[in-house]
Amino acid sequence: MTEGKQNKFLTIVAALFLVGFTFYILKELQSILLPFFIAVIISFLFEPYYEWLKKKRIPVAISLVIVIITILIIANITSVFVITSINAFTNEIPKYTEKSKHIIEAITLSFNNWGFFNQYLKDSLDLSKVLNGEAIAAFITGFFSSIVSLFGNFILILIYVIFLLSEFGSIRKRILKAFSSERSRQIADTLTDIFKDVKKYVVGKTLINLSYGTLVTVILWIFGVDFFIVWGFLAFLMAYIPTIGSLISTVLPFSTALIQFDGDLTRPIVILILMVVCANLVGNIVEPKILGDKLNLSPILLLLSLIFWGYLWGLIGMILSVPIMSMIKIILGKFEQTRPLSILMSYNVTGSKSS
Repeated sequence: MTEGKQNKFLTIVAALFLVGFTFYILKELQSILLPFFIAVIISFLFEPYYEWLKKKRIPVAISLVIVIITILIIANITSVFVITSINAFTNEIPKYTEKSKHIIEAITLSFNNWGFFNQYLKDSLDLSKVLNGEAIAAFITGFFSSIVSLFGNFILILIYVIFLLSEFGSIRKRILKAFSSERSRQIADTLTDIFKDVKKYVVGKTLINLSYGTLVTVILWIFGVDFFIVWGFLAFLMAYIPTIGSLISTVLPFSTALIQFDGDLTRPIVILILMVVCANLVGNIVEPKILGDKLNLSPILLLLSLIFWGYLWGLIGMILSVPIMSMIKIILGKFEQTRPLSILMSYNVTGSKSS
């Protein structure tokens, strides 16, 4: 074996070892890393508020306390509304399960009477998978159980937030002192650009998702759909997952509306149309206009990241997968050596080059 081939072989082995080791660390340290990534997102969301408080000449320590109190108030108000709605949803599961069975039986009988329901249609169109109260309930309770489980690490998340907010303001000054003037200025400017772009993405994406979740809540409330707060909160979280997330957050309330308004197809269909229109407006017009190419990720990469982070950290990992990959793409694009990787991660190559 020549020296060049040997070096190439060793490089491949080292890369495979590094990937395997990283995977092992991410899996084994889930209880520490998952709260950290959530704390990073929370820190970016509240950093403008923190800086605004400091500009008002409020001492740093007091500013941090005000931010933490604000986070606690928002978290408690949200949890009260969501947990109350989840409890009401859980209590109504038997009723919805029973109604879904009656609706499926009625539709099946109608198809049989019309002669449309041959064996092939029976096998290919399983209505019980769409109008299944138990399946919907199992998904929702499982999803929100994973959300509630994070509150067990809420103190750890807050500690991370305190340290991250403290670091954001001082890291540039330390870099300028640590290196020579030209080198330190280059590093500091690069980190500042990364911080600004990542913050713009996290804050922009979260505000867009919040607007979308609020819009879904209002639509369902107007039409009198049960548990509209649950569906709105679900839409807010699922909007972090492209395509699949909006599909889930549309199908579930639509199925609930079909079960709730049995015998009345008009309202569920109107609700479905409005939610599809809203999802397309937000995803195809509002989001690209606000975020630009920051979410310009390859569809294959999105799928693989959903599988990877979903396997590592479950449904919460799937929600965090796109923000994490977007932040990685932004960081890679800021360095000459890693910019090709950022371009390979992109879908719109023209937009990627311009960034």
